[in-house]
Amino acid sequence: MGPVPPRTRRRGLPSTPVRTARKLGEIRRAQLITTYGVGAMIAVENESFLIRGIDSWDISDAPFISEPRLARQLSVSGFRMPPAPDPDSARDGVRAVRFPEMYSCPHCHQLQPFRKFNSPAGRAECSTCQESLVPSRFVIACPHGHLEDFPYWKWVHRGNRTAHGSCGGHLTFEADGSTASLRAVLIGCSCGVERVSMEGSFRRQALRDLGIRCSGRRPWLKDAPAESCQEPPRTLQRGSSSVWFPVMHSALSIPPWSQGVAKLVAPFYDALKDEDPSSIKAYVRIAELLRHHPNYTEDDVVAEVAQRRAAEVALTEPVHDTETVKRAVDYRRELYEGEYRSLTKPHPEVAGEEQDFVCEPPAAPIDALCSSHGLTQVMLVKRLREVRALQSFRRVDEPSPADSPMREAAISQVKSSWLPAFEVSGEGVFVRLDPERLRTWEERPEQVARAARIRENHERLLSARAGDSDKPVPPSPATSRFLLLHALAHVLINEWSLDGGYPAASLRERLYSDDDMAGVLIYTATSDSAGSLGGVVAQGEPDRLAISLRTALHRASWCSNDPLCMESEASGADSLNMAACHACLLLPETSCENNNILLDRAALVGTPDGRARGFFTP
Repeated sequence: MGPVPPRTRRRGLPSTPVRTARKLGEIRRAQLITTYGVGAMIAVENESFLIRGIDSWDISDAPFISEPRLARQLSVSGFRMPPAPDPDSARDGVRAVRFPEMYSCPHCHQLQPFRKFNSPAGRAECSTCQESLVPSRFVIACPHGHLEDFPYWKWVHRGNRTAHGSCGGHLTFEADGSTASLRAVLIGCSCGVERVSMEGSFRRQALRDLGIRCSGRRPWLKDAPAESCQEPPRTLQRGSSSVWFPVMHSALSIPPWSQGVAKLVAPFYDALKDEDPSSIKAYVRIAELLRHHPNYTEDDVVAEVAQRRAAEVALTEPVHDTETVKRAVDYRRELYEGEYRSLTKPHPEVAGEEQDFVCEPPAAPIDALCSSHGLTQVMLVKRLREVRALQSFRRVDEPSPADSPMREAAISQVKSSWLPAFEVSGEGVFVRLDPERLRTWEERPEQVARAARIRENHERLLSARAGDSDKPVPPSPATSRFLLLHALAHVLINEWSLDGGYPAASLRERLYSDDDMAGVLIYTATSDSAGSLGGVVAQGEPDRLAISLRTALHRASWCSNDPLCMESEASGADSLNMAACHACLLLPETSCENNNILLDRAALVGTPDGRARGFFTP
């Protein structure tokens, strides 16, 4: 699909202007959620653009995605896949706006807004030198998501009280290549001021020392007014990952929502939600919705539409901000509890029925796994569907559960009733630990102390990220049980990436850790196929799983960074890990749902001195 910039060309007579859309390129639908979502910058040849808000998207042909449980958590009526117009046409799909606005010419070294180069239509070229222009390498952003061009004029004229632009000079940008550091990037002005390098521009106080404050600009939202913002802006590289962090949520499709009349009605709900019962029944007859579903009646369809409509009405009821936060926490807990219940019960495949969720126990007994490794259940998830939705995004700092709502940048000017999402299909293996053995282990004083050390650091960080917001700070999930399940998921993913032939980045974890939950789901899911070919499910067969566990635990017992890794009392970002590093536990970002924090290898195998006993220690 191709983002389309709002800058349009007019052809024909002035009295009859015609809007034409310039096709920039193509990206996959999933990338508009995970990589190039609203507010993210995308490089197209020698140009750079910013993906615009969803209120500018043409979703007339965008497929509707139904996942009621996730919609309830995010307070929307449903989800839409990003539009994908015909590649042979230039119809509007996803729009983009040029950003950054500052460009430079590598030949004459001019640094100025793109429009002043007078480039030929559809090309980024210096009209004087006929050289391809280069987008600015630097931007400034604040933790509230605001974004703007780097203030080059103020940077080169620092210490000069002349008003902005009043010197009459023209900026120049030159990278002499003498070093790879910012010292080699030189900014000058034809007014005669001495050239300065970009060295020091990334310091936290660099912009504040120049008197530069956040302007509150939101260039990804068309004609959006600037917001009042007190956050200090930071200098960032245009291609840095810190420029855009997606705030995503996901849910597995589980019964009853993944089958039966709920699955049947989902694709047609948009057409039926505003109709009365008689019109719904007429639609069912005309469209022959029940032609291949004799087990359901028109009344079943009417009841399902009424149930979904009632849920939507409940979402529109005004509530206090604190109640909104509480609802979000409760819905997330309900989301995971529902998945956990479905994963612990068999849901066999039914002939002749389309199912998004098939979960069965292995044919062979798991007695050996229970006695030797403390597992009480293994389930083979032969088919699953996951919906991943983009709710908002962050800049500068990674998303945190304690973030103030102000730190989450909006993806539309007015709150939308839908969010962009995509669905993936795949398979996985679910393992559940023996609750009695787990309870005995997690109550050991040494385990409680190790978990408390991480939890204190995490709660301190959550409080700092919450700032002065009235939003209640959520408790840290760092318990002995959570650390164990998290570490178990990571060692299994690492082991299966070696034994099963899957790259670690293609496997994902889902942790179910609570007073009544103790399970791990490891799965693979892709948006461009119907899942894998049974390779992950095969890893869950008892004999193979026993070998994987034994080998994974053996690898975890020693790290190439030991003894420093195992003896560490605080490691990782913000000291939120203990015995965990890139050589033993850390995974690619796509695999870990917790950003590689809250990990402790000692929870699995214990410490060498025997003071802390691992859950799997014989």
